Amino acid sequence: MSGTVSILYHLVIPFLVAFFATLWIHPKVLKIAIMKNLVDNPDARKLQRRPTPVMGGLAVFFGIVIGMCSSQLISSNYMFIYLAVMSIMLYIGTIDDILDLSPKLRFLIEITVIVLLMKVTHHSINNFFGLWGIQAIPIWCAAPLTVVAAVGIINAINLIDGVNGLSTGFCIMSCSLFAILFVLSNNIPMAIIAMSAAGAIIPFFLHNVFGSNTRMFIGDGGALVMGVIMSIFIINILCSDSLSSELSRKNIGLIPFCLAVLSVPVFDTLRVMSMRIIRGTSPFNADKTHLHHLFIDLGFSHIGTTFSILSLNTLVVLAWLISFLLGASVDIQLYVVLFFSILITFVFYRFTRQQIRKNTKVYRMLNKISQYSHIERKNFWKKLETIIDRF
Repeated sequence: MSGTVSILYHLVIPFLVAFFATLWIHPKVLKIAIMKNLVDNPDARKLQRRPTPVMGGLAVFFGIVIGMCSSQLISSNYMFIYLAVMSIMLYIGTIDDILDLSPKLRFLIEITVIVLLMKVTHHSINNFFGLWGIQAIPIWCAAPLTVVAAVGIINAINLIDGVNGLSTGFCIMSCSLFAILFVLSNNIPMAIIAMSAAGAIIPFFLHNVFGSNTRMFIGDGGALVMGVIMSIFIINILCSDSLSSELSRKNIGLIPFCLAVLSVPVFDTLRVMSMRIIRGTSPFNADKTHLHHLFIDLGFSHIGTTFSILSLNTLVVLAWLISFLLGASVDIQLYVVLFFSILITFVFYRFTRQQIRKNTKVYRMLNKISQYSHIERKNFWKKLETIIDRF
């Protein structure tokens, strides 16, 4: 019992420290962003209606760092490299928010950062833990796999940042799920990072979704920081000396679990990129074909879109959990995750687009349902905005 209390103590303290650190610095960052006109302006592709400050990533980064540093249970060596790669991502993302860097340069820097991370920590995605009968894989295979997976995750997290609360809401959910896995595998340092990240994002999420005068976007800076944190989690779970390996002996599919947690951003990005290539355009050309654009076109509000997409991702996680509880093999767990991920990002998207185009009964029904998501029109929402704006 005392051990459980100790673990909770070491997790709750960084969470609370990160929460209040972000809460404290948020208005200061907002003031600087407004003074320096560091805002994201509306255009034909973007969904906001007025210029919005984009320096929210600075506030979240500050909270995460303070939360991590409040604990003495994180290895000093790993603490340095984790903070280093997070800082690089924040810097590059913030510069991108201001100057609009080329995608090629960003990709090159992201690849360099992941290679640096592997070099210093000696960790990579080098074990499949029984999936398809595969255990450890050689470094010549693990290194490029890690780079592709990590860079893909970083950009997937960045690309879902399209409506208020979506990327941050997703990161709160995924950090919480990863924290549970790390606690179950007794990987307390990584659990502390996950809880610090969740704690730091929550105040920003509240301002981003419910605030009016205090709303900021997390920007590329914050999205890239969260992306690299997710990559760190995945690498730590899927390396050969991972503490999570003990869970694989209990038939917990580590790869299916990771894929389920990151389902929507990963598969939505794969769909968008592949469709752009099929159409003969650059996969980096921005358009309005993401899953969140679909919900907006159906008539959902930002909060309705965020809730709907997070619910779909939760459905994939629950499908994985049920398959595990029913005793399915690791291979079957993966196929279940793949089936539901493809169903909600590829099949659902294509089917619904057709319904919108043809103005069918299905579309009209979904449009009618979407009207219930516009709770920002209610009086209680205005009162909530006033309360959030005070903090």
